[in-house]
Amino acid sequence: MTGFLLLFVIIWAGVLVLWLLVGRKAKAADAEQITRRVLGLGDKKKKAKSSGKPGHTPLISPADPVTGRIVLQIIRRLELHDRLRMLIEQAGLKWKVARFVHSCLGLFLVAFWLSWALLPSRFSAAAFLVGIAAGALPLLYLASKRRTRLRKFEEQFPDSLEFMARSMRAGHAFSVSLEMLHREFQEPLAGEFRRVFEEHNLGMPLDLALQKLGQRVPSLDVHFFVSAVLLQKRTGGNLAEILDKLAYVIRERFKLRGKIRAISAHGRMTGAALTLIPVGVAAMMFVVNPDYVTFFVREEVGNLMMAGAIALQLVGYAIIRKIVNIEI
Repeated sequence: MTGFLLLFVIIWAGVLVLWLLVGRKAKAADAEQITRRVLGLGDKKKKAKSSGKPGHTPLISPADPVTGRIVLQIIRRLELHDRLRMLIEQAGLKWKVARFVHSCLGLFLVAFWLSWALLPSRFSAAAFLVGIAAGALPLLYLASKRRTRLRKFEEQFPDSLEFMARSMRAGHAFSVSLEMLHREFQEPLAGEFRRVFEEHNLGMPLDLALQKLGQRVPSLDVHFFVSAVLLQKRTGGNLAEILDKLAYVIRERFKLRGKIRAISAHGRMTGAALTLIPVGVAAMMFVVNPDYVTFFVREEVGNLMMAGAIALQLVGYAIIRKIVNIEI
């Protein structure tokens, strides 16, 4: 079994390295082809085969459908492609969906094989859990980056609303104030509004560009902003005053959220303590009386008892988090 897993990991790693090399070579060829088209040099192979008819090859070629085709087909059938792509975009990373899935699969296989080979035979069943934990590391990193980026965006957002209000009072148009935002502010707010301005400047309607901003930044404050701008565009009114009031409301929500987090801190600490105490007691028992604790690993009844205890601990922690997590 160990030899089979080792052979599978080696074959998978070889295929992944070959895929990376082929993808890099294809990207280099595409870049050279685009450069020749921009400079007006044309394609040597097509010039040699052409009979004087003008070519109909588009300037921007579509994405390569071969790269990660099998993985993309699987996650599309599971309806996960758009969700993963949106998560990567919200995290501000330049990852590809297929490469992200390959990374998770690779970490799972490597961790599973190492655990199966190194752990004692009676703990071999835990190799699957170790593999799942390792395979989830890219997803956890992606969620952490997304959460940090959205939090930083929300902190900059009230100042950006007041900046737009001041720029419009000075006589600038709304689109011009969007352009000024990405010059005066830092990432991630600057990048998001730069994208809105560029999409609108290249011909996309302002309504659609703002709605796409609301999809990329799933924040209630951004939805308020998009709704206020679209409503003012249809009915009229003083947009600068609306943005000032919206910035004031967002800051008040921040203050109230901080007070609630301070009040609910005791509940969060209680939930963490009640969850970690059984883990600490089990670790101490492994040192003090290992024969007593190995019953939960070697015996089938002990395995069921340990699984039930872990499930109840997770359910209790989730309930406590749900109670103390108050949305404003």
